[in-house]
Amino acid sequence: MSQSNDASKDKGLEVMTQLFGRPPKPGSMDSDFMQITQGNLFGDIWGRPGLKIEERSMITVAALTVLAREQELKVHLHGAKNLGISREKLEEMMIHLAHYGGWPVGVAGMRKIAEVFDKDKK
Repeated sequence: MSQSNDASKDKGLEVMTQLFGRPPKPGSMDSDFMQITQGNLFGDIWGRPGLKIEERSMITVAALTVLAREQELKVHLHGAKNLGISREKLEEMMIHLAHYGGWPVGVAGMRKIAEVFDKDKK
């Protein structure tokens, strides 16, 4: 593996740990896919200058919402919560997104927010 790939993987591990509150679980996905995810997506893309991690998190939540990717949305809502993005801000995003992405995706997003934020109350 080249030096830049090692640096990307290291940066990706740092970003994933900050976002999700822990490093990725070993064996959570295929090893090659995890290396690409960690190095390329989280190291090279999420690690770029220009946007704060909180901004990237909100963009990701918005994209996953309008694409109706509910399983990944829930994962990234946990990440947003971990970064300190408030439930109120996320709910306001869903209200806004419902008007551009369609009411059903806004409703689904609100349900996922409730799952993530109300989980600790039970």
